Amino acid sequence: MLLYAVALCLLASCWAQDCRVDNIQVMPNFDRTRYAGTWYAIAKKDPVGLFLIDNIVADFTIDERGNMTATAEGRVIILNNWELCANMFGTFEDTTNPSKFKMKYWGAASYLQTGYDDHWVIDTDYDNYAIHYSCREVGYDGTCIDSYSFIFSHGSHTVKMPSKIHVQISDLLIYPLSFCQES
Repeated sequence: MLLYAVALCLLASCWAQDCRVDNIQVMPNFDRTRYAGTWYAIAKKDPVGLFLIDNIVADFTIDERGNMTATAEGRVIILNNWELCANMFGTFEDTTNPSKFKMKYWGAASYLQTGYDDHWVIDTDYDNYAIHYSCREVGYDGTCIDSYSFIFSHGSHTVKMPSKIHVQISDLLIYPLSFCQES
């Protein structure tokens, strides 16, 4: 039943907008220097395959040449029952749009996935929230077959976002994360 509800939401979202990847609106005039720092995932949409489950923290850095890199860590479950904290690394290649990157990523251990994905900043206010979208595979019709999305908070696990952002969130089908608190 849940699968039907999600499919219906996706279909309604596509009817309301053009779902081709090339037409997804991104952050105008994105400034990677202002964006650099530590971000905490507060919601996400998973792709197909192994993916970070929760407790996701990403750190974006800019080197002296202006190149952006990222590290991320989060909880994963591998081999159906082995839970561990995964460390991921990523490098970003520029495109003609400063909000759109090609991201090459790999895990610190060989069992973690690697990839080369489109990775876009949909929106951010640089201080409180950021919405990321990534497409792993584009279909013949220009829509994304396998994607993932994050909502990041810059400082806490709660964030206030403008109402226009709530529409973008529902369009990207992002679901809230529950965080595990260590004692």
